[in-house]
Amino acid sequence: MTSNPIITELRNLVGADRVVTDEQELRESSVDRFKKYTAVHGIYDGPLPCAVVRAASAEQVAAVLAFADERGINVVPRTGRTGTEGGLETAVEGTIVLDGSDMDAIIRIDTENMQATAQCGVPLQVLEDALREQGLTTGHSPQSKPLAQLGGLVATRSIGQFSTLYGGIEDMVVGLEAVFPDGTISRIKNVPRRAAGPDIRHVVIGNEGALCFVTEVTVKIFQHRPENNRFHGYLIDDVHTGIAILREVITEGFRPSVARVYSEEDAAQHFAHFADGKCVLIFVAEGPKGIVEATSAEIERVVSRHSHTAVDPALIETWFDDLNWGPDKIEAEQDAMLAERRLGYTTEVSADWSSVGKIYDAVMHRVRTEYPHAADVTMLGGHSSHSYQTGTNMYFVYDYVINCEPREEIEKYHKPINAIIVEEALRHGGSMVHHHGIGKYRAEWTEQEHGSAYPMLQRLKQAFDPNGIMNRGTIFPA
Repeated sequence: MTSNPIITELRNLVGADRVVTDEQELRESSVDRFKKYTAVHGIYDGPLPCAVVRAASAEQVAAVLAFADERGINVVPRTGRTGTEGGLETAVEGTIVLDGSDMDAIIRIDTENMQATAQCGVPLQVLEDALREQGLTTGHSPQSKPLAQLGGLVATRSIGQFSTLYGGIEDMVVGLEAVFPDGTISRIKNVPRRAAGPDIRHVVIGNEGALCFVTEVTVKIFQHRPENNRFHGYLIDDVHTGIAILREVITEGFRPSVARVYSEEDAAQHFAHFADGKCVLIFVAEGPKGIVEATSAEIERVVSRHSHTAVDPALIETWFDDLNWGPDKIEAEQDAMLAERRLGYTTEVSADWSSVGKIYDAVMHRVRTEYPHAADVTMLGGHSSHSYQTGTNMYFVYDYVINCEPREEIEKYHKPINAIIVEEALRHGGSMVHHHGIGKYRAEWTEQEHGSAYPMLQRLKQAFDPNGIMNRGTIFPA
């Protein structure tokens, strides 16, 4: 089919005012932040979508998906547009970008059962603000909180800065509604737990739009007691010491909301006013007063067994207050890219306690000695920011000056460094991605990531998206 009949039918399904065909909007909808350097130069080389459809209801989502499924048209689902791994990129010409941002109603805040229900397009910040008015919180606070929306957070298996206490989005979701490619609307009811077969929420959570479209979410909510918060900061000698401290605090059964260690290089860009060439270790204890006091006492006990210098807690609190990024920070980042021809990226992985330090060392060594353009790398470091009983994550951070044309930036810099990090994580038995999702730019390693379990993932795709219309190339290699 040509694009005109498609657009005509889409207008019939959802109304002409909900089908966007403006050329610039289509160009900007063909990429996500993975291609931010080319996009800031106005370069959009990939296939353009035929339309952006701004759905107003689950029924409209179902109608569009059924239409696309019948005709074999690729669909890229999206809400807040804060993806970073190419998951929102339109890999196929004539794609329909299906946007749920207009589905933005908070349906219910249930303070007796401690859960909140909202449509997929509700910004997390909006839900959080409504809860804070009642002394409550979702506990979910990714850096993208000012922009991110609930559907995308669930679809990408998001995590927040306070995950060591509250968990990732998968720990917060109680129930949800999702629409599958044939137009079926499925609702998973809100119950605290059940043993009625496999947990089918996890067919949807983390599917990245490759299986279905999330239209409604119910999440847990918690009491918010910021007056009890205690901030802890320390300068320590090396990353391995920091990892050991994190491990001891967590495996002893304590759950600070924040538990982080920054390498010397990464600390220098975040804490230049006090890092003094050292690694920086951070904890935040929050919750009821007694729990905060006990957690803080354990942090201080463990840290006291290692060489350290205490940091003024007010410095840590001030830093956290300005950590999230919204439109102003994105605009500043874009200005710097254009003016200074430099860029910063991250690649996050996870591993057990015994492997994460080895991955860190291997990545540092390989990038510095094997990567052919290492001279252009102005900063290479990392931090651990999400810990568990069995291990932690490592968030590699790398900045570089761009000595090439804009179109060459990804191939020359980001992809090779990203590949080294992914390869070392997999070689040491870790996961190639902790929370940003696979998208399209880690999909080539999906089978290696899952190993002998990969056929289970393939069968989900075959069962739920037999015609292959959902977000081609995301999670599943094209």
